[in-house]
Amino acid sequence: MYIPNHFDEPSFDVMQTLIRDYPLATLVTLSADGLTANHIPLQWVDNGSDYGCLRGHVARANPMWRDTDPGSEVLAIFQAENAYISPSWYATKQQTGKVVPTWNYAAVHVYGSLRVIDDAAWIRNQLEQLTMQHEATFPEPWAVSDAPHDFTDKLIEQIVGIEIGVTRLLGKWKVSQNQPAENQDSVIQGLNKSGKPEMAALVAAKMRNANLQDSNND
Repeated sequence: MYIPNHFDEPSFDVMQTLIRDYPLATLVTLSADGLTANHIPLQWVDNGSDYGCLRGHVARANPMWRDTDPGSEVLAIFQAENAYISPSWYATKQQTGKVVPTWNYAAVHVYGSLRVIDDAAWIRNQLEQLTMQHEATFPEPWAVSDAPHDFTDKLIEQIVGIEIGVTRLLGKWKVSQNQPAENQDSVIQGLNKSGKPEMAALVAAKMRNANLQDSNND
């Protein structure tokens, strides 16, 4: 991934937060037939290693888990909200007219080695942990144990567990950091008016972080 210095996000905590908030990953693997991509919810787990691991599952009928060499490097791509940025939003448009459209987004690329886990107990635990995480904010959280055990046993037979031991991460936050403060403010206003409050919040957070770093360096 091409990352200019002003769009680089080096913080592991920030990248980890995006992974947790937007867990549906595009998992890119290499098979004998070439590159393949699958869209799979992945859960970041602290397993005591430097970067932890990602855990999930795929349908047994999905050829990915058979076609990918065990231990080979794979790439999981996580992405937050994204938005078109109109040049009409820039405050400097009225001053110089030297503005063009762009696109704002935040993404994390996670590299690691793939391990296939065909074990019913492991898969059940992974399903329970994943469900628990995403049901936690609901007033009446659903749990795997709410369904009949023999029913979930049959479903578990139809899936295979996967684990990615994370070796490196790349974070790119392209959220108007290369623009002057007046344009950043006007972009936030434009995003809010266009119905993109989540992206506006990302831009604002990055601005606050940049200002905090500047003040710490003074």
